[in-house]
Amino acid sequence: MTQPEPEPAAHALQRLATLSFGDLLTMVDPIGTNKGDRQVIDLYRNWIALQGSGGHQAHAAWFNLGAEWGHAGDIENAILAYRTALALRPDFAPAAINLGLLLERRGDPKQALDCWRVALQADESRIMLINQRARLLEQLVRLDEAEAEMRSSLEIQPDQPDVIQHWLHIRQRMCQWPILTDTIRGLSRADLMANCGPLAALALTDQVAVQAQVAADWIERKIPPAPEHLAPAGGYHHERIRVGYMSSDFCSHAMSYLIAELFERHDRSRFEIHGYCTSPEDGSAIRKRVIAAFDHFTIIKTMSDEAAARAIRADEIDILIDLNGLTTGTRMAILRWRPAPIQATYLGFIGPVPMPELDFLLCDEFVIPPAFAALYQPTPLYVAPNYQANDRKRVIGDPMSRQAAGLPDDRFVFCNFSNHYKITEAMFGAWMEILRRVEGSILWLVADNKWSCDNLRARATGVGVDPDRLLFGGRVAPDKYMARLALPDLFLDTSPYNAGTIASDAIRMGLPMVTLSGESFASRMAARLLRAIGADAGITESLDQYVEAAVALATQPELLARYRSVFTEANWAATIGDIATFTFHYEESLIQIELALRTRPAVMAGTEMDGAEIPREVPEETGVAEAAAA
Repeated sequence: MTQPEPEPAAHALQRLATLSFGDLLTMVDPIGTNKGDRQVIDLYRNWIALQGSGGHQAHAAWFNLGAEWGHAGDIENAILAYRTALALRPDFAPAAINLGLLLERRGDPKQALDCWRVALQADESRIMLINQRARLLEQLVRLDEAEAEMRSSLEIQPDQPDVIQHWLHIRQRMCQWPILTDTIRGLSRADLMANCGPLAALALTDQVAVQAQVAADWIERKIPPAPEHLAPAGGYHHERIRVGYMSSDFCSHAMSYLIAELFERHDRSRFEIHGYCTSPEDGSAIRKRVIAAFDHFTIIKTMSDEAAARAIRADEIDILIDLNGLTTGTRMAILRWRPAPIQATYLGFIGPVPMPELDFLLCDEFVIPPAFAALYQPTPLYVAPNYQANDRKRVIGDPMSRQAAGLPDDRFVFCNFSNHYKITEAMFGAWMEILRRVEGSILWLVADNKWSCDNLRARATGVGVDPDRLLFGGRVAPDKYMARLALPDLFLDTSPYNAGTIASDAIRMGLPMVTLSGESFASRMAARLLRAIGADAGITESLDQYVEAAVALATQPELLARYRSVFTEANWAATIGDIATFTFHYEESLIQIELALRTRPAVMAGTEMDGAEIPREVPEETGVAEAAAA
């Protein structure tokens, strides 16, 4: 049978000229399975040329052509196509959104913001444009503008969980109290709390049940189940247990500064250690050290969730430990594929992570007492007497004077170096009461952002405290930060979200601390560390006790001297910093759960075992043919 002759080019163009836009989409559909296909681009270009700039649905064709050029990596032509679509139909919001995203990708955030500003429409598309502006403004740390845009979006359409989450966290970062406000019609304080997001919840409530519900709702909305589970239910039975650690923080991040020596100390006769990295290449010394500590190191940052999960499955990992939890950079979707028969979360997120594919939350018996264990998912696993790994090799800078740090030599210095989103209205009120009662004292805080600093100073003025008694120190290199911790007189902890790494660092540098301990893991971290060194006098259980303890220590020099005497590096090294003993207990815990899998696979299904810091989505262009044809 003879094959039909190819259609002459002139005839093909003549036929293309007669096609409607709908017919063109029908022709493109079977070809365009690969986005950015050259043949599809040529079809759109030729159809537009034949129809003329004023042809019916020309704006939609230009929009689709822009999307195809964008997928092909031709950013400049894609920008031109979107501009043309908008010139033909100025109210076509999808073109404005994609144009702004490409301008942002090209490194022109101002042009992107201007594009979305002038394209605002008095219809439902207006919300999409406002939200894109808000997202980019937050990314640029223009927090006041981002907060205003998000409020504007919610006033138009209150039922937007993602916008609520980011709006509330920006308010936390700015110390714009009250965080949960009922000033937006259609959003009660209960509605806001339900959609505040997992990280914000740790600083908004001490109730584990509420934290768990917020996290569960977020996971259901953002991390859908995978089509299948990859790992064999019964495990692999390797001679050495293969442990995989997955994180976006294998860089200059608090997590790495805590855990680096644990990676180095793992017993290689019993364990084979893998690292799965989604971290930035920051060139830091700690990143180089962490990478060197792994037997195998795989960068999965650019892999899809499925591809990363299959890579982990191919390595036959026995125990996969996620070090992010529900924090920025999370890749929890990888765990939904269950690439390992045992999966746990540790350090990154200090709260419930109710996802069926997670088996264990690594902790200790103090931060999650057995009486509260049933409130948590996954199952709490007590890995050591103190849950927190620590690094004895941490670099500490040369001693510095108060004068060098901008502090007075003759005044009592309280301090807190946590990010400002952890500071609650009630806690700051307690700090102001302490300053009022300790004459001449000052409060030294980190200069987190200009809006929070301004709001804290204004709040101090409002309650009768001279705002000049608040000092804000700039961020410094890790070694200088450690040295600086030796300068203040007393660390005032935040609650319900305590200091974690910073608390351990402060204790190591001999800085006494007062903390408020509650129900949740996040509110018990600092108390765990204080109890480890025998500093129970700094643990309080009510705001009134907290204030009284701080005032007593600040006004009774002998009491402070006795309390400070337990804050020695030797005491830290023998307790919190005893990484050898921690590693032993930790590894024994891993051996026991791997053995339990072999003998009782049902344990991994969430059965009872007694004591067994946003994301942000990467912006994508809106849909092509279907969106344009609408």
